[in-house]
Amino acid sequence: MLRDAIDLRRLPWIRPLVNAYAHDFASVAALFAGNPADEAAWRETIARVQKSPRDRSTIARVLGQQLTRRGAPPAAQEAASLLARPDTVAIVTGQQAGVFGGPLYTMLKAVTAIQLARRVRDDHGVPAVALFWVDAEDHDWDEISSASLLDRDFALREVTLDELPGAGDHPVARLRLDERVETTLSALETLLPPSEFTTEVMAALRRRYRPGEGVASVFAGWIEDLLGAQGLVVFEADDRDAKPLVAELFERELTNPCRTGRLAREAGALMKQLGHAPQVEPAEDAVALFYLDESGRRPIKKRGHDFAIGDETRTAAEIRGEARSHPERFSPNVLLRPLVQDRLFPTVCYIAGPSELAYQAQLGGVYREFGVEAPLLYPRASVTLLDSAAARFFEKHDLPLEGLHAQDESALNRLLESQLPPIVDEALDATERFIADQMTRLKSALPAVDPTLAGVVDTTQDRLHDTLKSLQSKIIQASKRKDETLRRQFMRTRALTFPGGHPQERVLCLAFVINRYRPLLGERLIDVLPVETDRHYVLAL
Repeated sequence: MLRDAIDLRRLPWIRPLVNAYAHDFASVAALFAGNPADEAAWRETIARVQKSPRDRSTIARVLGQQLTRRGAPPAAQEAASLLARPDTVAIVTGQQAGVFGGPLYTMLKAVTAIQLARRVRDDHGVPAVALFWVDAEDHDWDEISSASLLDRDFALREVTLDELPGAGDHPVARLRLDERVETTLSALETLLPPSEFTTEVMAALRRRYRPGEGVASVFAGWIEDLLGAQGLVVFEADDRDAKPLVAELFERELTNPCRTGRLAREAGALMKQLGHAPQVEPAEDAVALFYLDESGRRPIKKRGHDFAIGDETRTAAEIRGEARSHPERFSPNVLLRPLVQDRLFPTVCYIAGPSELAYQAQLGGVYREFGVEAPLLYPRASVTLLDSAAARFFEKHDLPLEGLHAQDESALNRLLESQLPPIVDEALDATERFIADQMTRLKSALPAVDPTLAGVVDTTQDRLHDTLKSLQSKIIQASKRKDETLRRQFMRTRALTFPGGHPQERVLCLAFVINRYRPLLGERLIDVLPVETDRHYVLAL
């Protein structure tokens, strides 16, 4: 399956911070808790996380209730129960609750977490659980409501859930699917290219995506269906029973408001000094919390000695008391969410996407401020999946993967040029050289006749050069017309590898990928993908 392992530095879409983290960690070490390539960093992180106090029995119970409600596989339930043990550590990753599983990278995050949990267990002799955090309190409906796929003609298409009541204001966990979800499923089924797996995939989706079910819960259940048997534990982050375990973090944020934002801005300034763009620039009055009520998920702002929630003003004592007594009414923003996660769970490592790596680079001071142990960070696997036709195309034409990234016809033109008989290029080159030589001779002889004719020679040579280039272009166009098969193969392969001009893993939804390759794709990736993620892997299925 593994066809290529590409140095990330070759790929123009990879963020400089990701390349520095993978290949020059010393240059960014000041931004992170430790180097995941250093075994000593793993030993030290495991030891301090194991010693950090937390209510393990309660979070294990909360998790167990979630998994039972969703009907999680036994392997997942057994793994969740390990979190009650004092020596268990967690390898955590997470994602928003994208419809039908979100993009392929959702699975790649989970696969990396499972692989790394097994490595930690084997190398360090401690119980290690792979945990997937569903960002169920996110309220960005536009971000999660559409799924992208390629239809039978390899055109990029979207399937979108109809907007639900409260969408865009309330956390996705509070949104319930209605009868219109069946229309969305039917649209997906119509667009999916038929495969031997289509019936199975659509049946599995219909078991989860039913009227009355919560948007976050169906996402969690679908991820569980795909990887729960491999021991992945899925956690819906909106669980009210977990909030009392982090009430102290909420109260502390409100006691020293805006301190989190200031620390993040200071780390962002250091990032700039090191040559990397900060991921977030918190506003001066921003509190790292949202307030949850019947109106939705609303940001909290500092206003003098008080706080503002929309048009409402609350005293500091009042809102701190509410955070202490009703923590379920509060939700962390992007700066505080990782700390909530790592207070709940014994996280020794977080599997991060490129943006998450940049966010985490700004949080070192915030972890210290709150007394939460910061985990190591490990980039998720980066992968392009090829079917047999695309694999044959790359083999036959010896193209680099990144050669298909551009959405113009430059790569196709180069490919078509390479298919021309060698005599064509040779004859064109020879003609170009002959004209240049003869024009040089003519130009050297003209001063004796009329010195002003030298410019005419240059102009004539330029015209002849343009004529030859035009001839070459016409030859290439004729080749295109003659070899439409090659053109179709090129366009098909480019659509699969870079749909819409973006890397496949960031665009194509899990439902499409599973339908195309196999329902047990996640299990296969766990077996064949290298754990090292400093390369982009190309796999043929």
